[in-house]
Amino acid sequence: MSSGVKKTSPLWDARKAETERKILDAARRLFIADGYAATSLAAVAEAAEVGSRTVYLRFGSKAELLKRTIDVAIVGDMQDIDVAHRDWHIRAATAPTLDERVTAYARGARELMERAAPVIAAAVAAEASEPLIAEAAQAGRAATQQHIADIWRRMHADGLLHPDADLDWIIATVGPLGQADTYNLMARTLGMDPDGYERWLSGTWLRLATTPSTLPEA
Repeated sequence: MSSGVKKTSPLWDARKAETERKILDAARRLFIADGYAATSLAAVAEAAEVGSRTVYLRFGSKAELLKRTIDVAIVGDMQDIDVAHRDWHIRAATAPTLDERVTAYARGARELMERAAPVIAAAVAAEASEPLIAEAAQAGRAATQQHIADIWRRMHADGLLHPDADLDWIIATVGPLGQADTYNLMARTLGMDPDGYERWLSGTWLRLATTPSTLPEA
């Protein structure tokens, strides 16, 4: 008899990961289609073709399931690698030229938004009633701001910005522009599609990087 330690194997791990993937795929579809309030763990289980107990034991609550769904949508898979250590983000911070960095960021951000922004919109509606979602959302916004700031500070340190660029002002401007909330707003109000978003983001970053910028007088 074992002493209570769970055994594992490559096959068991693969089956566990596949079950989680099916649950998260189903959850993403339902949260986007029906919203947070109308989506139940039982509905997710049915859509994923697994038992309700499996969903409950794996995630514990609907808020935890939504948080995990968003986390996976942001990075694009279930690997334990955060955004800052993804290839596209590293290229955006280290490529030799300004054009290459901006292109890498715009493409990566576009793909991230396609995956994650619709389900983040469902989370926004849940923030008022779910402290876990509200806390995670605020942490996500802060992380996005920090990641963008880090890229621009690297560009500045590497001499890729206009000599009269105001780095603090640029970071304060591009940070909010890079949020999923902004992407969703632009999709609703301007009808902007992912291709248009990528072009807009790339053009905006290049203009901010290559032209002088000054803060208005106080």
